[in-house]
Amino acid sequence: MKSRTPRQTFSSDRATQQQELQDNVLLKRFAESRQGKERDRYRPFYHFSPPENGLNDPNGLCYWQGKWHLFYQGSPDEGRVHWGHAVSEDLIHWRDLPYAIYPDTEENSFSGTCFVEEDRVIAAYYGHQSAAGLMVAVSDDPLLLNWETVTGKAVIPNIDYDELGRPHQVYDPCIWKDGDFYYVLCGGWADGINPLAEPHAHNKVGFEDLTPGRMVDHLYRSSDLESWVYMGEFMENDLFGFSGDDGSCPYFWPIGNRHILLTFSHVHSAMFVIGDYDRSRQKFVARRGGYLNSGRQGSGSIHAPSAYPDGTGGVYCIYNVTEGRPQDGWAQIMSLPRRYTLGEDDRLLMEPAGDVESLREEAVELSDIELPANQEVVVDQVRGDAMEIVATIDPGEARYIRLNVLRADDKSEYTAVNFHRDVGKDFANRSWSVRDSMITLDPTFSTIGEQGDINQPQSCFFPYLEGEPLELRIFVDRSIVEVFVNGQSACLTRVYPAGADSVGFSIEARGHRAVCSKLQAWAMERVFL
Repeated sequence: MKSRTPRQTFSSDRATQQQELQDNVLLKRFAESRQGKERDRYRPFYHFSPPENGLNDPNGLCYWQGKWHLFYQGSPDEGRVHWGHAVSEDLIHWRDLPYAIYPDTEENSFSGTCFVEEDRVIAAYYGHQSAAGLMVAVSDDPLLLNWETVTGKAVIPNIDYDELGRPHQVYDPCIWKDGDFYYVLCGGWADGINPLAEPHAHNKVGFEDLTPGRMVDHLYRSSDLESWVYMGEFMENDLFGFSGDDGSCPYFWPIGNRHILLTFSHVHSAMFVIGDYDRSRQKFVARRGGYLNSGRQGSGSIHAPSAYPDGTGGVYCIYNVTEGRPQDGWAQIMSLPRRYTLGEDDRLLMEPAGDVESLREEAVELSDIELPANQEVVVDQVRGDAMEIVATIDPGEARYIRLNVLRADDKSEYTAVNFHRDVGKDFANRSWSVRDSMITLDPTFSTIGEQGDINQPQSCFFPYLEGEPLELRIFVDRSIVEVFVNGQSACLTRVYPAGADSVGFSIEARGHRAVCSKLQAWAMERVFL
């Protein structure tokens, strides 16, 4: 069934494409839609949000002819999923483009990835329902506006797998090339019941008591993008997931001298595995891994990834972020882009990516703020709901530091960023020999409103070494708080303060005194309506 959403065929040179975009009916519709949402107090200023309706998984982040392209599961008015499209030069300032990939023989164009060759970009994605399965499309124009589906239909039709995941699954493909062959990695599990097995797994006589399966992901190979051969399960030695993980939305790229597999679990949410790519056997041997947020999926934190190499051994990654509550008119946003690199012992390091510093306005800088034990220090100079805050703290003997953002003057509302010292093991290596510290992002008191459930706390772990400063880089953007700590870890959550004065900031140390040696804050420029 053809899409009913307007579709335009564009010219093949950049200058003409730019002229054609000026009169594009979709871009005019997007601009009007964004303008109509301008007064929504929870719509972010500098995190990407959809131009109309909602978005879901990000797809196919890639770099082509000098620009970054971000695709996502867009939702035009007809209710079928198309690939939304935005373009950027710095991963921060995004410009809407018309929908890129339209469903045709499939009901919906679901998640997938892009692989960039010298003369074209290949998208592999999941055609959902109807005549569906693994879909492949190609584009070679300057702004990736025109896409052609290989064979005009699914190159691997949907496979009817059973409640145990047998024989294998075809969804959310990741594509790359090694030697003469293209490879596609699809989400999947084996040996148990999985939520994605619906309706197979529900009320099936004789299968009620089976445990959830293990994440495996399934590999396919082709020389021409049309004919594909099943290669088997891709991952070996995976000790880092939990029962029920299904390896959805996989992204597989080199990182340092290893490879990283970023996935999404419909049970536990965002995941990563670091390991070795054995090309002789086409297997991925896991060495380290874990979860990138602590809550269940859909609880106002990061969801599915979209990733692409940064060209210097790291990987850029962006996530969609759920509301954690019902949302009218639009739904979900994107995280700030992250840059992942490998540190000592193959630890995954992370920091904000892109030119986020270009958004800074109205700087405030303070130094040597004394934090007496068990006393909250309100910093009146730092106020706002669209800010970047960098706090460099010497915790001294204090084992707990709290920073409150979006704080009401009477403290009826606040979102807490908590530092807990030496509280757990090295979770990503499953080792008790290392005592990690923890950042907890707690929205328990973020709102006194009655518009839905409060999202659950999120946490992340990192090795804090005695004597080093604690540096927290906090991004507050209307309804999202995103925290990076010491370049080693990050977490985020969605919050919905009700009070107009919930824009304050404070710091406190518990048990012992501490010092905030430097506090920097900036108002952030509005990028999106």
